[in-house]
Amino acid sequence: MPGRNWRILSIGLLGFASGLPLALSGSALQAWFTISGMSLRDIGWITLIGQAYVFKFLWAPLLDRLPLPFLGRRRGWILVMQLLCGVALISMSFYTPQGAASTLAFFGVLLAFASATQDIAYDAHRTDLLRPEERGWGTAFMQGGYRAAMLVSGALALILADHLGWAWVYRLMGALMLAAMLVTAASPEAPDERPARSFAEAVVEPFADFFRRYGALALAWLVLMVLYKLCDAFALSLSTTFLLRVPQFTLTQLGAINKTFGLFAGLLGALAGGWVVTRMRLFPALLVLGVLQALVNLGYIWLAYSGPDLWVLATVVGAENFFSGLGSTAFVVLVTALCNVRYSATQYALLSSLAAVGRVFLGPLAAW
Repeated sequence: MPGRNWRILSIGLLGFASGLPLALSGSALQAWFTISGMSLRDIGWITLIGQAYVFKFLWAPLLDRLPLPFLGRRRGWILVMQLLCGVALISMSFYTPQGAASTLAFFGVLLAFASATQDIAYDAHRTDLLRPEERGWGTAFMQGGYRAAMLVSGALALILADHLGWAWVYRLMGALMLAAMLVTAASPEAPDERPARSFAEAVVEPFADFFRRYGALALAWLVLMVLYKLCDAFALSLSTTFLLRVPQFTLTQLGAINKTFGLFAGLLGALAGGWVVTRMRLFPALLVLGVLQALVNLGYIWLAYSGPDLWVLATVVGAENFFSGLGSTAFVVLVTALCNVRYSATQYALLSSLAAVGRVFLGPLAAW
């Protein structure tokens, strides 16, 4: 039992390290550009910084094939990418959107690349480490850690930016990423780790294995990966800019209500999702929760007319994050179940990359 508890807890702590960089190359950076007076068109293009999250499956086979000479097959890669994330974040703190937007974008791309690569190794590590009966709670703890990181890099970042400035925000977040390396070093190693025997096996076999196991249904699974979160992605791709410029909330209000309240609701939803998938068949859970997480986005129409009303913000954001957390837990359990542990890095990267398509590429369209 103690070993099981530490496996699940370590997954939650590594989920925190996995989630921390996302907002800093996404919504926080979007807020920084918005407050700096950049045009909506420029802000829309900035959302493309996260393309590494879509294309990470292209270099995922390297992580299956080439373990680093320390900390096992997965954790070595996690540690190195956490170091690179920390360096990129601290580097971003020395520039501003008005004076060096291109340089900021470059380090943002580097941050997204390191973060996406960390996710490849972390997702594979989690898939390898958790036993089937632990996946529900393990995924819930992962979602909890991930959303706690979003609370820090979203809510706390916005509040600190309003009082200390963006430079100190990015320096503090960089220090947190460097501290996360200690968690990686202490995390348990997954059993039966064995790299692919050849580069061809690492590149070709993961995809061949997926289509061989699922046959005609394989394409349907891939389409589902793209579509399941597409509604959220389009509606929320420029949500930070929307909330700052349309209802005209302040950074502190967004940090205190939108990010904090929303992420606590998301954490509750993620934990509730872990309970749901242990008591309900996965497909019905995906169907019901997917419909609910799409419908709650209609609440943002209310915010378009309400003005800076904090109660409306709390209601809309709380509902959206709670049902998003429910749906995300069920979705991650599905992705984990679809993967073959032998090729978990590449297969998980492929499926999660498809899920990120909407979030990354719909920004310019939403801006238009």
